[in-house]
Amino acid sequence: MNDQIQDIAYRLNTRSGVIIDARAAEPGDEAALEAFFDKVSDEDRRFRFLTAHRHVGHEQLKPMVEVDHFRSETFLAFDDANKELVATGMLACDNDLDTAEVAISVRADYKGKGVAWAVLGLLAEEAKKRGVREVISIEDRDNHEAIALERERGFVPRACEGDAHLVILAKTLR
Repeated sequence: MNDQIQDIAYRLNTRSGVIIDARAAEPGDEAALEAFFDKVSDEDRRFRFLTAHRHVGHEQLKPMVEVDHFRSETFLAFDDANKELVATGMLACDNDLDTAEVAISVRADYKGKGVAWAVLGLLAEEAKKRGVREVISIEDRDNHEAIALERERGFVPRACEGDAHLVILAKTLR
């Protein structure tokens, strides 16, 4: 996957000392993302897509790689030490740049290393650069790790109207 690292735009330090290089996804990254999601736990894939997927294919990947690089962006995060794709982070802004939704996936063997913490920080900074007022994450109430992480990063939980199994975590940027 070394050929997948090109035009690195960000260098992120995790709390555990893992150095992550991140860049925006492009249409040519679809195969790498497909292989990546096969290395994400079943539960984390369910949390990411809010539905069970044994395999993430073209229909789910297309919106991640065919983006406008302003209102929508998917970041790929690579371990600097081995150049492997270890996480993705999606930022999707509404047309008025009032609200942006974020979603993060981390490869199972990189969980607990601060990768999601670093990627969430990147997504919030990118939203702020775009002038977004509020960043939200929609979580399954059972996704305790993500909820705790987002709360640590200043996100505040609120009910998700119409769905008792989901919670919205929001952070005001401006």
